[in-house]
Amino acid sequence: MSELIIKDLHVSIEGKEILKGLNLAVKTGEVHAIMGPNGTGKSTLAYTLMGHPSYEVTQGEIWFKGENILTKSPDERSRQGLFLAFQYPVSIPGVTVANFLRTALNSRRRALNPADKGISIPEFRKMLLEKMDLLKMDSKVAGRYLNDGFSGGEKKRAEILQMAMLKPEIAVLDETDSGLDIDALRIVSEGVTALTGPDMGVLVITHYQRLLNYIKPQYVHIMYNGIIVESGGPTLAVKLEEQGYDWVREKYQEPIPA
Repeated sequence: MSELIIKDLHVSIEGKEILKGLNLAVKTGEVHAIMGPNGTGKSTLAYTLMGHPSYEVTQGEIWFKGENILTKSPDERSRQGLFLAFQYPVSIPGVTVANFLRTALNSRRRALNPADKGISIPEFRKMLLEKMDLLKMDSKVAGRYLNDGFSGGEKKRAEILQMAMLKPEIAVLDETDSGLDIDALRIVSEGVTALTGPDMGVLVITHYQRLLNYIKPQYVHIMYNGIIVESGGPTLAVKLEEQGYDWVREKYQEPIPA
């Protein structure tokens, strides 16, 4: 069983501390949700896990599959089985979705087995079409440049398609529901749920409980002021939906905005 373990994580951006001693553990087969108001460090956590160079880890450790990965580059972390679905996916003109996915998939396969010669084109095409069908994506998307001219919903589906093809052990979804209408949210969420199982753990970062109506977490965490302050089951997300974050601010002695 693969496990992502975050220990006493402190992270700064341009000298300003954002994460202030965060602790969390996610195992394959588990679905965790992190919720919290804007500016509390949720996306900072996601980017730090994948090794974004702008985020400086000043203290703490990130362990994945029994190894501290802080010294690893983003591509090394990805090949090891860690995945991040971006809140704002970038466009890559000139690189088709199919070519991008085949290159990434072969890189991941060779990391697991250096003797692997890569997936054949017929096998790749069959796999790609199956995953696109799962996400209700037009097969023509495979020939388009990655995210170039894509709608918000298409970009998010393309992110989940990458996850489906790469089969990571731990997937981090950074506000995947951002910018989606209810139909796109349902389709993307159903795709994530179909892919979740004993071989993959999921860490969902979101503001709203509505996403969790589709992606069912076993564990819900509230992040505030750079740390996780509350953990519980799905009812914790329902409480946030009903009461907002004022009770969190009050409990942890932070002023409630006027």
